[in-house]
Amino acid sequence: MSKSTDATNEDARIVLIAQNPRSGSSNRGRLVQSLAQELIRNGMEVKVIQDIDELVLQAEKLLASRELRTVVSAGGDGTVSLLVNRLPAEVPFFVFPLGTANLLANYLKINRDIDQAVATIVNCKTVMLDVGKANDRLFLVVASIGFDADVVHRLHSARKGHINYATYLLPVARAILGYKFPAMKLVADEKTLSPAKWTFVFNIPRYAIGLRMIDDADGQDGMLDACTFSGGGFLTGLGYFFSVLLRRHRKLDATEFSRFRSLQISSEKGEEIPVELDGDPAGTLPLTISVVPERICVVVNPDWNPGI
Repeated sequence: MSKSTDATNEDARIVLIAQNPRSGSSNRGRLVQSLAQELIRNGMEVKVIQDIDELVLQAEKLLASRELRTVVSAGGDGTVSLLVNRLPAEVPFFVFPLGTANLLANYLKINRDIDQAVATIVNCKTVMLDVGKANDRLFLVVASIGFDADVVHRLHSARKGHINYATYLLPVARAILGYKFPAMKLVADEKTLSPAKWTFVFNIPRYAIGLRMIDDADGQDGMLDACTFSGGGFLTGLGYFFSVLLRRHRKLDATEFSRFRSLQISSEKGEEIPVELDGDPAGTLPLTISVVPERICVVVNPDWNPGI
């Protein structure tokens, strides 16, 4: 069952909508305006803000005066991650999914239905979720190291506007031709794991295009979960992909699973290996990943349960 909290003041009426102008499809502005209008009709005071520095100042001020109902993250997983890294832990978040994958919103069973969003914010039931910390940066969903991260780095280095799944085609093609699959060393809670060429660390059981590498990852258990693959090469990776798709990857000798509080990852031979967090590039190895229990307060539907 989910862990509820009374972090939100029921009398608070100000809602800050943090709109990412680059997330998802081009109709996001219309959806944000519709959400704002319906919230106002339901007695809320709404401010739509695109500048992150202004948002932080407003949120901190309203939190101190107990006037802040919630901060609405109107974007994708990267938008939520950015806000969590900048705002105090006490800030309650509502995730309004306007990105491409929207993995956290999927986990919280939130869609783009305006009426449902307004009802959830007005009701304002909150729960606490863990987050992961990669070096000094927080993430909510997943950290990946290796080929997938290389694709993300290539995508964002050339990004000029909105992205969708088709936008990934060229970066994937370039990664297939250019990525060398160097090996990684992993130590989880002082236990040495098998060398890997693909590493995925999950806070919740969600990944791109509905893949479920770890079904029992729990965003409220005070732990993180890793799935690694030892083989290199794109064709080998394609085999892993279909194994995950068919839910057979646990039977592979090349697969290793671990649950931990702290994980150290480095390159075996000093190669540069890319990292991505919640769909955004996050530098290269070495990396220390740890769990931060109950770090984020999220607004959820009254009947939300984190069951798969």
